Amino acid sequence: MPFEDADNVVQTVRDARGLLRVTAPTDLSRTLVISWMEAFASRHPKLKLELNILDRRVDLIREGYDIAVRVGAVSDSGLVGRKLADLPLVLAASPDYIARHGAPGSIDELQRHACLRYLLAGRPYAWTWRDGTTLVPDGPLDTNSGDALRLAALHGAGIVYLLGASVADDLAAGRLVVVLPDLPMHTLPVHALHAFGRQIPLRVRLFIDFLVERIGAMEK
Repeated sequence: MPFEDADNVVQTVRDARGLLRVTAPTDLSRTLVISWMEAFASRHPKLKLELNILDRRVDLIREGYDIAVRVGAVSDSGLVGRKLADLPLVLAASPDYIARHGAPGSIDELQRHACLRYLLAGRPYAWTWRDGTTLVPDGPLDTNSGDALRLAALHGAGIVYLLGASVADDLAAGRLVVVLPDLPMHTLPVHALHAFGRQIPLRVRLFIDFLVERIGAMEK
């Protein structure tokens, strides 16, 4: 174990110190991480956070990260995962888009709309409803960035399928509206992963506990 990690194990919560390297995807970082940094920093002022916003899956050990926040199924062998929550997805569009094109009244009608698609491993991610219905719609934009999809929707480019948490502020402010609100969407698990095994440094445990507290509250 590196000296700095051994030092972290014996630290008290009040005196926790050191550098915490975290990676998280764009659609979670802005809403679920960045907006909470002041709260975490005020609790643990001696900890420094390095947040890398990446939509690709990193190699925690090779690239030197303490924690990876991941959305969806976890397939990394050798990593320890803690489930943070199951977060709902939503379909959303701008009021301007709805005014110009109308609101779809059914899943079938989505095929006649501009659907903005998230790319996962080079393929468009299927839109899935809670009852098991799935659809891979056509559309004018494919991207592997959730934040790019959100911005495109805000500018009236079409309908997006995103975590509700990533567009919660936009929905509350009326910049986006929910599409097909009576048909609830699928949920996705959110995990915090690390490679420390049982000897988890205090700085890592404190940040994961913080994520459980904050992200878990959004599940209710």
